[in-house]
Amino acid sequence: MRFVIVGGGPAGHQAATYAARLGAKVTVIERDVLGGAAHLWDCIPSKTMIATGGALSFSRRMAGMGLDATESSVDIEALASRIGEITHHLQRNVSELLTSQGVRIIMGSARFTGPHSVHVDGPDGPEQIEFDTALVSTGSRPRIPEWCQPDGDRILTTRDCYPPKVIPESITVIGSGVTGVEFVHMFSSLGSKVTLVVSRQLVLPGKDAEVAAVLEDDFLRRGVKLLKGARAEAIERDDDGNVVVRSDDGRVVRSTHAVLAIGSVPNTDALDLAAAGVIADAGGYIPINHHCVTNQPHIYAAGDVSGKLPLSSVASMQGRKVAEHVMGLHTIEHRHLDYDKAASAIFTEPEIADVGLAEADAFATGRKIRVTKVPFATTAKALINDDPRGFVKIISDPATGQVLGGSIVGRHAAELISVIALAVTANLRVSDIVESLLVHPALSEALAEAAE
Repeated sequence: MRFVIVGGGPAGHQAATYAARLGAKVTVIERDVLGGAAHLWDCIPSKTMIATGGALSFSRRMAGMGLDATESSVDIEALASRIGEITHHLQRNVSELLTSQGVRIIMGSARFTGPHSVHVDGPDGPEQIEFDTALVSTGSRPRIPEWCQPDGDRILTTRDCYPPKVIPESITVIGSGVTGVEFVHMFSSLGSKVTLVVSRQLVLPGKDAEVAAVLEDDFLRRGVKLLKGARAEAIERDDDGNVVVRSDDGRVVRSTHAVLAIGSVPNTDALDLAAAGVIADAGGYIPINHHCVTNQPHIYAAGDVSGKLPLSSVASMQGRKVAEHVMGLHTIEHRHLDYDKAASAIFTEPEIADVGLAEADAFATGRKIRVTKVPFATTAKALINDDPRGFVKIISDPATGQVLGGSIVGRHAAELISVIALAVTANLRVSDIVESLLVHPALSEALAEAAE
């Protein structure tokens, strides 16, 4: 089986290693960075900077832990070096894993030349590669609207923010979705004065309103300015070099920097998908079925280009499912991906995580549910940590007790949501969580209390 993978991000390298172990002859073509540009140039650096900001925030409230408060500052060079070391380490791990499985790696750009062939412009010159099956997993890049021209200096895309050249004195974040609120948290923690342009009346549209309210309260306590009901329509530099953001209702925000966090676009425009007979939609995304198969039965798509949840965890699982299908394992035992049961997290402070059925969606469809909520302030560990913010919310079926979903706001929410995610995926009942012997003192005790 000649298996060609275009794009070595989370979906691509997972599919490659798994298929290679099963006996496929695998070639991975990557034009940017093994491990995925969106992953190693966006996700990992931003989370690294968020961790640094979190350490700063903790240092400012050390008095609550019985310690003398200290005033720390950011060492830009050390932070940039730390980001580089982490991303290099992860990239090396991916490269070594692929090599150990006998996967051929070509660093270059690929485009389809037919239903079973790709042309590659690599370091050793052009090459034509024939394949039996192929996977398109080329990821995405930040979306740039027509009314904005990023300069990489003061007007930034998310990818321009790391490694950081400076910590902005002030910055306007455009976009109040997941990426936008993470950048608000990151820059405010690092000492910047932040303004968030919110096109609606609440941050995090589509998320639980109670969750969004907790985050808004934290932003306001930090001194973040919220420009609600404002849709940015122009960004420019003034005579002093500062950035002016104009909204559609006439309001204007001035700051030293601005960053666009308004989504991404798939990297499919240079692939010549038509040559392979693969159909993409108007936005460049490739429609797939439950096996990640495109309209061509031997060509797959996974990761951001598939138009599903833009999460590395989802991309990795898609890659594994593609390998199983390519190698015929789906005829033995194969569970389809249920995107509605994917856990996600937002790395703000406090952290936010959710999985499964949302409370608002249940009410919108008239579905009967049971909602239980426990604040972390009732747990001993939250008091020990001097951080009682947030809560655990579990949604269950009132008739059967089956866990349908949940939300967590608070410290380590991204870790704690795994318990609810497992319960949702495995169709467990709230009683299964209640009867688990959990650690004391621990934040996870709030999970058991919410399940009672």
